[in-house]
Amino acid sequence: MGVIERNNVNVRGSADRTMIFAHGFGCDQNMWRFVEPAFEGEFRTVLFDHVGAGASDLKAYDKTKYSTLEGYADDVVEIGRELGLKDAVFVGHSVSSMIGVLAAQKAPGIFGKLVLVGPSARYIDDGDYVGGFSEQQIEELLQFLEANHMGWSAQMAPAIMGNPDRPELGEELTNSFCRTDPEIARAFARVTFKSDNRGDLAKVEIPTLILQCSEDIIASKEVGEFIHRGIPDSEIIILEATGHCPNLSAPDEVIAAMRTFV
Repeated sequence: MGVIERNNVNVRGSADRTMIFAHGFGCDQNMWRFVEPAFEGEFRTVLFDHVGAGASDLKAYDKTKYSTLEGYADDVVEIGRELGLKDAVFVGHSVSSMIGVLAAQKAPGIFGKLVLVGPSARYIDDGDYVGGFSEQQIEELLQFLEANHMGWSAQMAPAIMGNPDRPELGEELTNSFCRTDPEIARAFARVTFKSDNRGDLAKVEIPTLILQCSEDIIASKEVGEFIHRGIPDSEIIILEATGHCPNLSAPDEVIAAMRTFV
């Protein structure tokens, strides 16, 4: 099976420039449905599902390959090469932000700009570094997921989404988490929450936009500011949006911020 089928790649539009959208943990390309159409006129847009998510080929999931974010970054590079991408804009949400950082280093020239939505270089506190969680908290969170996938999804998704006054958003994320294969979800969660990409930030050599929500229990302002300081040619925009998924909760604000950059 080719990469297009494996990662359920969908290409829209025929503009000269390309914008590729990458989704976060427990989600799929559908999470970009309010943002991507705004750029179809100016860009050829590319949507895909990470292996193990959405309508990707679950048979292609390899525990060893996807035991680090490098495996997912390799897939992004493979998609880029298959589509002949040059100087494309990579838009990554949550964990896909760091996947994009890695992919840009692996294949210089494929991407010309990065847009990182709610990124974190490390979720676990380390000395002076504030990631937002202690090692014990992350371990407990992962153990809860391993013991009760559905219960974890029902409890965590609304907290991650935020915006309690709009329960339909938390419900959508809960349903998305619940659709994910439990074994793959457990593995991807461990890779996500145990990753440490702080050392990769200084290696980013292309203009980067960081979109930081004003309140986000997964990726705090301190985390966003750390990434901004770490990536040489970066700018940060603090959104009025709250929660970890502004692509769903505040798409117009995300679109407006991206337009100033791309």
